[in-house]
Amino acid sequence: MGKFNNPASTKTQNAEGHVAYAMDSKSKLVTMVLTSFFNESKFYGDNSVEMEHLIPQVIQQDAEFVSNLAVYARRVFNMRSVSHVLTAYLAHEPNGKPFTRKTVKGVALRGDDLTEIMSFYLATFGKPIPQSLIKGIADVLPTLDEYTLAKYAGNKKSVKMKDLIILTHPKPKDDEQADLWKRCIEGKLKTPLTWETELSANGNNAGTWEKLIDSGKVGYMALLRNLRNIINANPANIETVFQTIENPEAVKRSKQLPFRFLSAYKQIQEIAGSRILDVLENAVSASVENLPKISGTTVIAIDVSGSMRSPISRKSSIGCHEIALMLGMIANHLCENSIVYTFDTEIEKLSVPSQSGILYSALNTYVRGGGTNMGLPFEKMIADNIKADRIIILSDNMCNCGITYYNKATVQTLADEYRKKSGCDIWVHAIDLQGYGTQQFQGRKTNIVAGWSEKIFDFITLAEQGENSLVETIQKYKW
Repeated sequence: MGKFNNPASTKTQNAEGHVAYAMDSKSKLVTMVLTSFFNESKFYGDNSVEMEHLIPQVIQQDAEFVSNLAVYARRVFNMRSVSHVLTAYLAHEPNGKPFTRKTVKGVALRGDDLTEIMSFYLATFGKPIPQSLIKGIADVLPTLDEYTLAKYAGNKKSVKMKDLIILTHPKPKDDEQADLWKRCIEGKLKTPLTWETELSANGNNAGTWEKLIDSGKVGYMALLRNLRNIINANPANIETVFQTIENPEAVKRSKQLPFRFLSAYKQIQEIAGSRILDVLENAVSASVENLPKISGTTVIAIDVSGSMRSPISRKSSIGCHEIALMLGMIANHLCENSIVYTFDTEIEKLSVPSQSGILYSALNTYVRGGGTNMGLPFEKMIADNIKADRIIILSDNMCNCGITYYNKATVQTLADEYRKKSGCDIWVHAIDLQGYGTQQFQGRKTNIVAGWSEKIFDFITLAEQGENSLVETIQKYKW
C-alpha cells in the first residue's frame, strides 16, 4: 500500500499545543522543502532554521535521497531556492560530496541557478569551496550561450557569472567559447534584449511592449507577472500575449505552479475584460488536463483558518489559504462527484459545479479566518450520513480547537469514528501546505502529501493503487 511514511508511533504537539503525530526525518524534510520558498515568514514563524538543522541529518542518513529531493523539487515542483539550499548542503557535508556534482547539473535549469547555489554556499559556509561544487558548476558553464551569460550576469549581485568562471576554471569547447568567457570576465558581453532592459531603457509603454512581444524574448512567467502592465499599456499585438498564455503546449512547457495563474488573475481582475480572464482560466485548465480523474465520491475539506492567511512570501499577495482554495477547486474539477467544505472554527458547504472557473471560484469563496477545527468535516460527514470513498484535506495541520483539542486526541480518532459509523472504509489524503513537521493522521489508508503543485494529485491515485508514495517516488527518482 502506498504511504508517504510508515505509521508514526510517536505523539507530539503542534505549535498550538494540539496532539499530533511526529514525522520521520525524510517525510518531514519533504514537507518543508515542497512548501517553502526558504527564508520566508509563515504564520507560526519561518521554519528555514529547522530545515537547515534537518538537512545534514538526512544527508547523514541517505545523501542520495537529498540529491533526488533537490532535483525533484526543482524539476517537478518548480521550487528553486530550496533546491539551491539542498545542493549547497550536499557540497558541505562529507556524505553528500559524492552526489554534489550531478545534483548541480540536475538543478541548474537557468543560469542564475549556478550563481544562487554558490552565493548560498559562500554566505553559509564560506571558503574553501568544495571540489565537488566547483566541478559541478564547471560542467554546466559550457552549456550557457552569450545571451544566457549576459542575462544572468548578476553584475549587482554578490556572486556574478564572471566570478563562477574565475573560481571554477571551466574547460572551453573551442576558441570561440574561450573568447566568450574572456568577454564575460571583462564585462564586454552584448546587452541582452530582455523585458527588464527594454522597460528600463524605453519605459513601460505600448511601443516597448509591442517590440518585446514581437521579439519572442518574454518568457511565459514574465508575461504572467507583467500582465497588468501589458493590459494598461495596451500594445497593438496584445492578442499574441493572450494566445501564448492560453496555449496548452506553452502552459505545459512553462511548468508554472498553479498559484502563479491565481496571482495574475488577482492582479488584473479589477481592470480586465472577460477575454483575458477566460485566457487565465483556460491556462489553468490546460495545466491540469492530464491529471488522473478521481472516481467515486470525494469530500474536499479546505482549511481557511487564520493561520492560513499568511502570504507565501514577502513579495507575494497570495496567502496559503488561497493556495488551499485553488488546489481544492482543482480537486473539484478532477472528481467524478465531490462535496466541498471550507472549515475554520465553523464549517460551510460550497455549491461549486465541477466545471466552474477554477480561479474565479478560488478567489470568490468567503473566508472567515477563525480557529482550526479539522474534525468538523468528519463530524459533518457523520451527521449528514455522507457516503464517501475518500477525503482530501488541504491544511497547515495547526489544529487548535474542537472536540479533539479538548479530548487531547488527533483527528485520526474522528476518521476512525466515521469509518465505523458509515461503513465506508475511506482513504484520508492529507495535503500539507506549510510544512511545520507534524501530522494528524496515520495508519492504513492514510496518504500524507505536501506541496503547492498540481502534481500532488498524482499521489492520490498512486496511493490508492498501492503504488509509489511521494517519498518513495523521490527515493526512486531518475533524471
